[in-house]
Amino acid sequence: MATLVLVHGSWHDGPLWEPVAKHLRDRGHEVHTPTVAGHGNGVPKNVDHNDCTQSIVDAITAVDLHDVVLLGHSFGGTVIARVAEEIPERLKRLIFWNAFVPAPGNSLNDELPPHYREMFAQTAAASDDNSVAMPFPLWREAFIQDADAELAASTHKELSTEPYQPFLDKLDLTRFYAGDIPKSYINATEDTALPPGEWGWHPRMSGRLGLYRLVQLRGSHEVMFTAPDRLATAIEEAARD
Repeated sequence: MATLVLVHGSWHDGPLWEPVAKHLRDRGHEVHTPTVAGHGNGVPKNVDHNDCTQSIVDAITAVDLHDVVLLGHSFGGTVIARVAEEIPERLKRLIFWNAFVPAPGNSLNDELPPHYREMFAQTAAASDDNSVAMPFPLWREAFIQDADAELAASTHKELSTEPYQPFLDKLDLTRFYAGDIPKSYINATEDTALPPGEWGWHPRMSGRLGLYRLVQLRGSHEVMFTAPDRLATAIEEAARD
């Protein structure tokens, strides 16, 4: 059975993994769902990408985990790539689920389509703590379009504002791209959080991993809410030896 550390994406925190984590634990896996620094409600948003990375390094080392299958969702892909540079000896496999795999030297912002960059910059500038809120129409139509109206509304209420600075920090990633940790990419086939085509997740992000295992999954960017059992099965497939 695998030791899994699930790293959430933007606007999320660790506890939102619980439906997926329960399915995985019921199947015998050890599952950890830490919250990335600066994420969640009622916490300071003045963090940078190094703080985000260090919080996951600390979560793994504090309980002395080894042979970890480390999964990152969306923004979490940038975090697990950096964690892989800091503690590669503790990691067995990296799984990117519709996650960013930045080109060397790029920030997450560099990987976003222009309309997102403009919207997030304006929202952060208008906030009092340099953070970005998720607009409900964007959530409903592009992130969780496979949910009914009730689930879309209830999950949107669980989101928190996203610290903006980690979007802007340039990531060298030289050691990540030189590393040899096995990698998997889970692609949710109805995910339109990034517009399909030029800016799409797969193969634009997945193709940067070199040799990797591809697992296709039916669902949206937020299939963790709409079909947690199906996502758990995809994670098992991506994590297996």
